[in-house]
Amino acid sequence: MMKFLFMMIFMIPLSFKNKMFWLNQYLYFLIFFMFIFTFSFNYLFMNISYFLGCDLLSYVMILLTFWICSLMIMASNKIYKMNYYYQMFLFLVLMLMISLYCTFSSMNLFIFYLFFEMSLVPTLILIIGWGYQPERIQAGVYLLFYTMMASLPMLISIFFYYNNFYSLNYYFFEDISYLYMYMSMNLVFFIKMPMYFVHLWLPKAHVEAPVSGSMILAGIMLKLGGYGLMRVMKMFIKLGMKINIYFIVISLIGGIFVSLMCLRQMDIKSLIAYSSVSHMGLVLCGIMTLNYWGMCGAFLMMVAHGLCSSGMFCLANINYERLESRSLYLNKGLINLLPSMSMWWFLFSACNMSAPPSLNLIGEILLINSLMSWSFLSMFSLIFLLFFSAAYSLYLYSYTQHGKLFSGVYSFSMGYIREYLLLLLHWLPLNLLVLKGEYFVVWV
Repeated sequence: MMKFLFMMIFMIPLSFKNKMFWLNQYLYFLIFFMFIFTFSFNYLFMNISYFLGCDLLSYVMILLTFWICSLMIMASNKIYKMNYYYQMFLFLVLMLMISLYCTFSSMNLFIFYLFFEMSLVPTLILIIGWGYQPERIQAGVYLLFYTMMASLPMLISIFFYYNNFYSLNYYFFEDISYLYMYMSMNLVFFIKMPMYFVHLWLPKAHVEAPVSGSMILAGIMLKLGGYGLMRVMKMFIKLGMKINIYFIVISLIGGIFVSLMCLRQMDIKSLIAYSSVSHMGLVLCGIMTLNYWGMCGAFLMMVAHGLCSSGMFCLANINYERLESRSLYLNKGLINLLPSMSMWWFLFSACNMSAPPSLNLIGEILLINSLMSWSFLSMFSLIFLLFFSAAYSLYLYSYTQHGKLFSGVYSFSMGYIREYLLLLLHWLPLNLLVLKGEYFVVWV
């Protein structure tokens, strides 16, 4: 694991070299393919070196990190073309990748916490530095303080745990039944997911972030919450049996409310951001049921959502670069101007509503099974959740592609090959990983 870390560290000078923008992206893909060759076919920790090592869960998350980070550079052509501090941008993406790599591959809870917090800083700079509106400052503050407020109790609970049990290794977690400990350890993950009630930072951050910021937020940052919960739930099995029901109820009902909010959004990015809250609420429910199908379904859904949501933000950005607006009132009738892009809108909207053969479908089937076996009553909220999920995806597609063209469109360009490749690289893994679904259900 250390060799990949050193490789990324040695890439730092490259990000400051002039005219090396696309070479950086090529190297990201290279690291991705090199990492694939270390694939482990079992659930045990592999490639252990120093404090790093990865099992199947962290392995897939690291792969997703490399993939999304390389696509972030591909989506941010405008930064390079306008010469808008692109060396600084490359450096930030690299720092983000290093911190996320260390977060997912650490086998110690404290080191996980350290890099978990570190990944916040480059994201914040991305939003404040390359965002669009002046409100990006407020969005950055929301992002920072929501996470920081909850992370101090987690740090204290980590120290408390170490003081009592003398180990923070994932393998040696003991079962403890302190409610305070449960809340302070998990609140930061609930916020990061984000759970309904503590989700307000997410739509703000997404709407103000540049396309790369939205991609990394939707693709990886929300997954940190799910990943962390999957790791620490081992400590709270007994207590979780009693109190997880509250969080499941909040997430299911909150998911319905958020889905209804999606149906009245007029901002494309805001709609996709709220749909993320709804999907991650389902993931949270799966983890909280503490059963095998729930864990596997949550894992599948996290990967699927990372690719699908990131792709949709790319599409929103492609529209934004041409129309200079994210409003659904102005983004109309685009099937006349960009018929091929309309096909991509259709494919990603279909994936977002979990149509086959996307990975979202398998994830949702597993999650529905897990929740139904946990309690039959969850069916009533799941019905609405899944129905509205399809409804707002259809609403987004039909409103952007059909209708009368906005008469104020002054100049327009067709899609670039780079944009089609970007969308293809989101869509292919999302729909081809279905064929190898068994790898996602052997890690528990």
